[in-house]
Parts: sequence; C-alpha cells; structure tokens
Amino acid sequence: MITYDMQYDVIVVGAGHAGCEAALAAARMGCRTMLLTINLDAIALMSCNPAIGGLAKGHLVKEIDALGGEMAKNIDATGIQFRILNTRKGPAVRASRAQADKQLYRLRMKRVLEHQNNLDLKQGEVTALFLEGGQLRGVDTRSGIRFISKTVVVTTGTFMRGLIHIGLNNYPGGRAGDLPSVGLSDQLRSLGFAVGRLKTGTPARLDSRTIDFAKLEAQFGDDPPIPFSFSTERITMPQVPCHIAYTNPLSHDIIRSGLDRSPLYAGVIEGVGPRYCPSIEDKVVRFPEKERHQTFIEPEGLETVEVYPSGMSTSLPIDIQIPFYRSIVGLERVEIMRPAYAIEYDYVDPIQLHSSLETKDIANLFHAGQVNGTSGYEEAAGQGLLAGINAALRVKGEAPLVLDRSQAYIGVMIDDLVTLGTKEPYRMFTSRAEYRLLLREDNADLRLRDIGYKLGLVSEVEYAAFKNKREMIVSDLDRISSTRISLSDQENAVLSRLNIEDIQKGTTLEHLLKRSDIVYSDLAEMDDVSRETPLLVREQVEIQTKYRGYIDRQLDQVERAKKLESAIIPSELDYASIKGLTTEVREKLEKGRPDTLGQASRIPGITPAAVSILAIAIKANSWKSSQECK
Repeated sequence: MITYDMQYDVIVVGAGHAGCEAALAAARMGCRTMLLTINLDAIALMSCNPAIGGLAKGHLVKEIDALGGEMAKNIDATGIQFRILNTRKGPAVRASRAQADKQLYRLRMKRVLEHQNNLDLKQGEVTALFLEGGQLRGVDTRSGIRFISKTVVVTTGTFMRGLIHIGLNNYPGGRAGDLPSVGLSDQLRSLGFAVGRLKTGTPARLDSRTIDFAKLEAQFGDDPPIPFSFSTERITMPQVPCHIAYTNPLSHDIIRSGLDRSPLYAGVIEGVGPRYCPSIEDKVVRFPEKERHQTFIEPEGLETVEVYPSGMSTSLPIDIQIPFYRSIVGLERVEIMRPAYAIEYDYVDPIQLHSSLETKDIANLFHAGQVNGTSGYEEAAGQGLLAGINAALRVKGEAPLVLDRSQAYIGVMIDDLVTLGTKEPYRMFTSRAEYRLLLREDNADLRLRDIGYKLGLVSEVEYAAFKNKREMIVSDLDRISSTRISLSDQENAVLSRLNIEDIQKGTTLEHLLKRSDIVYSDLAEMDDVSRETPLLVREQVEIQTKYRGYIDRQLDQVERAKKLESAIIPSELDYASIKGLTTEVREKLEKGRPDTLGQASRIPGITPAAVSILAIAIKANSWKSSQECK
C-alpha cells in the first residue's frame, strides 16, 4: 500500500447524487476535497427513473437549491418536461417534478465537478477506511493507494456488496454494468456498526420505436415550464411528452405464471424492499382485486430511443418480462433494450449517526444517501449536502449545521433516520412533517437562503436577488394591509365579475385577499400597483395572507417545542444510573443515544414521564459538571 502525496481535508466516497452534493459543498467552503468513485463515467447517473422531484421530493430539491446545492440547477439545465403536481390542493403539498435527459444530466454534473476549485476527481474502489490508533486517517483502495484525509464522507449507494437479480440468476454488481464495492461493509461491521440488507429494483428500458404511441394517452408538461432553482430565470431545453399505459388481466396472469422463478417470492432475496414503490409482481400479489396498474412511459432523453416504464420494476426472469411488457396495449411489439432487475445491497443503520450525519462511534466519519437506508436521488442529495457541509465545518473547527424539523424537510428526514433508524428503504412524504405548512416548496429560499449564504455556498449575485425579493414581499404585505378600495368603477367591475356583493367601501386589499373567492390576480385588475408586482412576490403575499392564521398556529407549536429540541443530552450520560426509568426505556436510550430531549421524545416507547425524568437527570448532570469544573 503506497500513500498518496496529497493530503485532503475531505474525501467523499462515491459520486452518486449524495456524493456530488457532498463534494461540491466541501470544496465550495474552501476545503481541499477529493471525490473518489468506481467509475468516473457514471457520476450522477440516474440508475432508476430519469426524473427529479415529485411529492415531498420536490421540496427537498428546492431546499438543496436554497442552501446552495447543485441538483436544482442541474435539472433546470437538462430537464425535458416540467410539471407542478397537486395544483388543486393547498400550497403545503404542491410539488415540482421534471423529466431529465439522463445523459445530459450526468454530463453536466460531471462538468460542474471537474471545474470546481479545491476538488479532485479520481477513479478507484475504496475497500477500507484507514484507521490509526482508532482514529480515522483516510481510505484504502483496491489499487493499493492510501489517501489521507481529515474527514471522510461515505456515499456508496447500492454498491456495498451489491447483488443483481434477474429471475433466479444473480451476479455481483453495484448496478447493471458496474462492479460492486467489496470489503468496506465487512470492515464497518467489524468496527461495530449494525449493517443490514435492503433491496430495490428498476424496470426494463424499452425501445420507443417499437411502441404504438397512438394507442397511448399523451401527458404534456406545464407551459411555460417552471424551474426548480430560485436562480433559474427560464427553461431553455426542448420539452417532450410522456405517455400513459396500463396493465390488464392478461398481464397479471403472465406475472403469476412466473412467480415460482421470482427471486422475491422464491426466497432468494434477503433484503427488505421499498414499501411505497413495490415491484409489479408485488402489486399483482398484494392487490389481486385490481384489474390494471398505471405506468408512465418516460423518455430517457432527446437523443435516445430508450424509454422508462415507471412503476413496472420487476425481477422476474427475462422470458416472463418479454410477454409481460408486450401484453400492455400499445406495447404489443415492444423490444426490451435493458432487462429489469432487482438489486440487494448493504446499508448501515442510521440510528448510529448524530444529527450532523457524523457516526457516533468513529469521529470525522460521515454517512449520506442509500448507505443510510434511504431511497431516491433527492433524499440522497439532501443528506450529501448536509454531510459535506458538516465535514467542512469539522475541518474548520466550527459547530455542525443541524436543521430541525421546523426548518426543512431535510431536517425532518435526518431526524427520522438518526432517531428511529430504518429497516426498509426510507422515502420522504409530506405527511412525515408535522410543520408542513411552514415547509412549503415556495418558501424554501425564505427559510434557508441566509444559511447557505453564511456558509459560502450562495453567491453574492444570488443572495442580492433573494434579498430584493424578500424586501418586496415585506413591502407588499405592508402595502395591501393599508391600501383601501373606494368602490371605483374599475373595482366594482371586478367584484361584479366575481359575483361578490358584500364588500364595503374602505375594505383593505388584505381583507379582500383573505377571501377564498379572490386571488392576487383579481387585485391586479383593481389596483395599478398590484398589477406591477412580480409573480413570485404575488405568490408569497397571497399564501402568507390567506394562510396566516394556520401559519401562526404552527409557529406557536414550534416555539413550544424548542425547549425539548435545544436540551442537549450529554454523550457521557449514564442511563443505567437514572432512577425511575424502566428497563425498556433504558435499552431504547442506550441503543439510540439521542442528542437532544426532542430526539428522545420521538423514540417509540419513550413516554412523556420518561422524558421528564431524563430532563431532571440532564440538569443534575449539568450541575455536577459545573461543580467539578470549580
């Protein structure tokens, strides 16, 4: 083993969506960083669906962008269909989603990484962490090179002991076409980490030239497309449709005929699969009463004929896959270009992490992405960004950035993972956030832009534009609260069109906007100043005005919860010595070792009474420590 002559501040292992964000964050914060990956041609590769965002996932992408991450900008530059989901529902659950040109997405992210100051990209497989005297010093690679670093961020995705299944055939692989990572998870297990096994899967890739799209329903994106990034002015990529197709009873019969050779049902697969994204054979078995299941035929890019049938992942043998896909109307002559498969991989239970994503047992080691048991590009990227930031802050000797549950979906996700752990692939949903009216997509910059700027991840130009937007919102909220209508002919014409007759002279614009039957564009017809207000400012003013009561109520809840969230549990606290705690509670606290009382309160089985006892113990421990210092 030779030692490389360059010493790094941060080494990021893996260049998926988590690794890219981690490496960029650390480098942009001034740390000498290296991104080490098995295949430099697979940086930011979309191994599964060629899309970014979706319900709750879009929230994560907006937050990554507000903090200064790259994912939103990358999809804006390479997206070929943009849609806002849940537009008929409230603002808390509206979400952005975009189809990507898969290859352009990968290539642009690689280009960004290659041109980033303080960042080196190298190809190699990490087989072990380099520890010296129990202290993390760097990583060892299969090629015999040891790289020295102050911190390491592990973002290995599905590569640790990856095993691909197609029917009863299986072979090692991190994904189809790539080698697995061997050795690292065995070492982590030997160091005392709880290492488990998970499973995910992907559909076949189909040849669009062999699909009869005239038999399918076209689904177009929004016109004009709305960007993800707060810094993107408009989308310039050509936009294309997706198409909707359905399975049928014949499709389901074909699937049932192959279940005896399905690794999922033959007991070959050990790992736990994603509950909320089951394979098509799982759907057919679990929901026998359903006569059809929907799929979106999604283009993988502008310059390829490959398409992705979402929701149709399977690990059935290829001789079942072919007739199954051909049983779908419009796909009668379809050709499979790449077969569907399932993949098993090792993950490390995230309950062993601090909220900074640093491991509790090994200082300066951070985990992010699917190694923590999550699924999805967006969940991975959010963790990667925070892990990269906190690795850089550790190098600088500064306190870690911990986003709480009232600040960001990223905070909700990380708190869920480190407090509860996971036994199945974790996916973000809006229902996981108790303060989701505060954590909307539209206000992610208002929540997080200041933090990104202070970290050095948001440019001066971007921050100046944000401050201008924020000032305009405050100014317009103040203006509409004091501007009163005079029931002029212009105003009466608008009210008459809306069939509103109960408005009195002197009513404020704010009072009008609070009504469910009036929107900001109606004010713009009545009021010259409102007509000139930018659309992004209008959106914020309307939401903050209409939902003010609900927002204030959630803010009050946040304030009441702050005492628990800010109460730090000393790492040396001896739970066994605390009188009044049951054996069950002690065991749960010993296993989870929560960082705060708030975390402790969210562990299943930790009662309010136990939290009160723990709070008293913390105060007593604090007093004892202060006396010892004297």
